[in-house]
Amino acid sequence: MEAGGTGSGEIGRELDRIEARVEAGERDLKGLGFWKVVAAVKRDRSLVLKYADQIGRIDTAAFRNAVRLRVPVWLGNAVLVGGGLVGLAALIVASVLDDPTIVGILVVGTGLEWTVSFHSPVHWLVGWLAGIRFMDYFVATGFPPWPGLKTDYATYLRAEPSMRAWMHASGAFGTKLAPFLALAFSPWDLVPLWAVITLVAVGIVSIGTDLVFSVKSSDWKRYLRERRVSRVAG
Repeated sequence: MEAGGTGSGEIGRELDRIEARVEAGERDLKGLGFWKVVAAVKRDRSLVLKYADQIGRIDTAAFRNAVRLRVPVWLGNAVLVGGGLVGLAALIVASVLDDPTIVGILVVGTGLEWTVSFHSPVHWLVGWLAGIRFMDYFVATGFPPWPGLKTDYATYLRAEPSMRAWMHASGAFGTKLAPFLALAFSPWDLVPLWAVITLVAVGIVSIGTDLVFSVKSSDWKRYLRERRVSRVAG
């Protein structure tokens, strides 16, 4: 499907068809050809301006047809940021203890907790600065379960492609930095070696899984996709 010219009318007809199917309860946007249409729209700024709202409606309807367990963005952010503050409090407590085992448990627990709690709020902050808005938190599928943050796709499309790319990358950066930040803010004279090795290993494994898997799915795949869009649309 080509962008512009007569392709614009074809895009409109395709979106109308897909929207009717989604309103009837279908959830499989890929099977309906929705993402091919979105890819064509992204390449042409005039098409983004024309079709962003309809694309956003379709994406929202399909998401809400498929995902029942959702919470407001403010609540999800409050829970995750609160979790991050609990981790910070644990490090403060660790700094006044003299039992290396308890200190190690607190430090490792904070690093692991921050790998979860940093991810989505960082996405939200960078996205908000880019003009992207978000609708819901939800529990992403897969193992382990992970808090997901649903974009308002109309605002996502209107944002600059390069900023969309960095929004995707930001959460990955937050997750990868978390265990090293926990170590950086720890009382080094009290942290046992096993705790240091554990968090360094967590960070290295997390980076490794990104290099192997995330470039084929998840955040880094989306980052690379939007960088390509930026070069074409720019």
